[in-house]
Amino acid sequence: MYSYEEAMAGIESGMTVAAGGFGLCGIPENLIAEIKRLGVKDLTVLSNNCGVDGFGLGLLLEDKQISRIYASYVGENALFERQMLDGEIDVILTPQGTLAEKMRAGGAGIPAFYTATGYGTPIGEGKEVRQFNGRHYILEEAFHADFAIVKGWKADRYGNVVYRDTAQNFNPLAATCGKITVVEVEEIVEPGELAPDQIHTPGIYVDRIIQGTFEKRIEKRTVREG
Repeated sequence: MYSYEEAMAGIESGMTVAAGGFGLCGIPENLIAEIKRLGVKDLTVLSNNCGVDGFGLGLLLEDKQISRIYASYVGENALFERQMLDGEIDVILTPQGTLAEKMRAGGAGIPAFYTATGYGTPIGEGKEVRQFNGRHYILEEAFHADFAIVKGWKADRYGNVVYRDTAQNFNPLAATCGKITVVEVEEIVEPGELAPDQIHTPGIYVDRIIQGTFEKRIEKRTVREG
């Protein structure tokens, strides 16, 4: 069993980190906290968003550990918004589907792909354009990360991972594009306890697995009146 210090061993300032999660759902919160503790800086982060103030990837904004982030939206994070507007962090807003495919392509060995999303907008500026069947497409390059940090539900000792419901989100995609992929899960089971057709991320992608406890915050609570 890895400790969190061992799980994130080797991460250095200036590296690229792919992080799973959507809002606060399925985020590798303890691995993020360990990066915060280690104090590495000048990180490039690949993630759907940047958490919230004081939690998730938002923790890394407090000491300005992130210098660049590829994300699909700013979300409910006032510090992220302020740093972006003040030019303290380089934010490359990326369409959500493109962001997901850039992660998946990196893990699949595909260096780049064409997509119609973003053509004719600032997203497509400076990118190669080709026409297929009368429609314009822009070239998007795949993501490659030094570390991928992922939150799963269950895993076996071989690193085969299962995600729970919508907490799957970007996690299996992020898991494929890291040189070192670290997965924290709620439960580690013995090999054979996970049915082969249940496994979302095969152990071949996973380098380190750790069992943790999780706060599982709700980003925005909505209740029905009456």
